[in-house]
Amino acid sequence: MQHGVPKNTQSVPARLSSHHRPSVVNQHCIDAKTSFSEYISCARSVISQARQGLDPIELKKVVEGNAPFELKPIEGYAVGKQAPHQRGILLVHGLTDSPYFMRHLAAFFQQQGFRVMAILLPGHGTQPGDLLNVRWQEWAKTVAYGVEQLALEVDEIYLGGYSAGGALSVYHSLQDERIRGLFLFAPALKISPKAAFAHSHKFLSWLIPSAKWLSICPDQDRYKYESFPKNAAAQMYALTQATKNKLAGRVIHIPVFMVMSQDDVTVDTGEIINFLERCVHPISHSVYYYSDSKKIPVWKLKNSPECVDGVLLDRKILGPAHTAIVMPSEDTYYGEHGEYCNCIHYIPNELEKYASCQQQSTQLFQGELTPENLQTGTLKRLTHNPNFAGLKKSMGRFIELLPAYG
Repeated sequence: MQHGVPKNTQSVPARLSSHHRPSVVNQHCIDAKTSFSEYISCARSVISQARQGLDPIELKKVVEGNAPFELKPIEGYAVGKQAPHQRGILLVHGLTDSPYFMRHLAAFFQQQGFRVMAILLPGHGTQPGDLLNVRWQEWAKTVAYGVEQLALEVDEIYLGGYSAGGALSVYHSLQDERIRGLFLFAPALKISPKAAFAHSHKFLSWLIPSAKWLSICPDQDRYKYESFPKNAAAQMYALTQATKNKLAGRVIHIPVFMVMSQDDVTVDTGEIINFLERCVHPISHSVYYYSDSKKIPVWKLKNSPECVDGVLLDRKILGPAHTAIVMPSEDTYYGEHGEYCNCIHYIPNELEKYASCQQQSTQLFQGELTPENLQTGTLKRLTHNPNFAGLKKSMGRFIELLPAYG
């Protein structure tokens, strides 16, 4: 797998390749007796086997970024009364993503005195074909495993989830009274109902294997799948429906910190706002990134969100994007001057624009894939949050207000 600019548009695959099939390695690394360190070791081995063929330097980066990980809190924070640490947080990445997306959040929580564990959802981190047969219940089972491992070491358990990881965090919190609070980053609480019919490909896929896929891309991203199978959409829809059913008639009493974006084209921000109306804890707080102040909703929330202007025209940023929220501009891969350009929205119909977008020109606009933004010319989807430092300050103030338990 190469990273960088294609020599020509013909380098963009028009058909399936080997990584669009399930890998031959076994991704099941957990059972009731598996320690978290053993889980990490197993996952690293699985990723390494699935990514054979990379040069050693690239393989090391791939394994490090895609594997689950853990961090112990910095010294100076109070120890737990019943366990070694007072607070811990389980971080859950998004659909087609990897634990790399949680790395900067993990470092922040570590500095705040949290014991941190970050899981790898089944089907992820290896190759896109491993999402063809996965079920959302396997993702939920992995979250439950992570919570049990965290419970061995902390008095207070918190969940932090991005996109699909946010939905999984909400789902688990609704059935586990040990969860003391949620940190949610553009949680995928609602997606298109069309995803419910994504399994219709089964009638055709034995004749046309590409019918299993919504998109077939080069998969040049080191830490995220670019190709997207229909099963992933179907499982995501099933997860949102299961979460919706559990939420019916429920009120959320634990503290919730929420981040959302006005321009988000991946998740339904309106559904996030509906969820916030259920969050009654007095310290619950939300951050709302916007590009158009005239379109900011009239809030019906107990605590109005902290509204942050996401437009920075001097840096060619047209507004916030779903893909940008958890990544600081300084990140060496997805950041402002990072290695990767998110241009796959031009595949397969606008390959010239795809090649132009891959040039990493400082003259290109960045933002969410809204119709208005796409009309500006060749557009890179924004992959970093220029307001990440402010986000950390907001989370820090929220953490200072968390109730003392025990």
